[in-house]
Amino acid sequence: VQLQASGGGLVQAGGSLRLSCVASGTSNSFHVMGWYRQAPGKERELVASRTRLGTIIKYAESVKGRFTVSRDGAKNEVYLEMNNLNPEDTATYLCFGIFPGRTYEHYGQGTLVTVSS
Repeated sequence: VQLQASGGGLVQAGGSLRLSCVASGTSNSFHVMGWYRQAPGKERELVASRTRLGTIIKYAESVKGRFTVSRDGAKNEVYLEMNNLNPEDTATYLCFGIFPGRTYEHYGQGTLVTVSS
């Protein structure tokens, strides 16, 4: 299974970005997909996650009201709409997926988001 994230880049504070993640190499649907982020010198943080049917959606407190996670369950794709970005959002964003009944998290390479002040 491979997950490919894209959409990162350099943006000014207050700007927006939309991250995308596409999974391949499996015909099964992930139960949960979402995004972590890792900034230099900081622990990995769960940013947002969503079950395939949207019954459970989670956000880090620091992004609530600014970020929106969405999915195309039929295609094993997950997106992260990020608005009102600030320099503290600078990090590498990694998408992940968990199959039904499993706990193992499949990760992609990540995409770098840099927010300038």
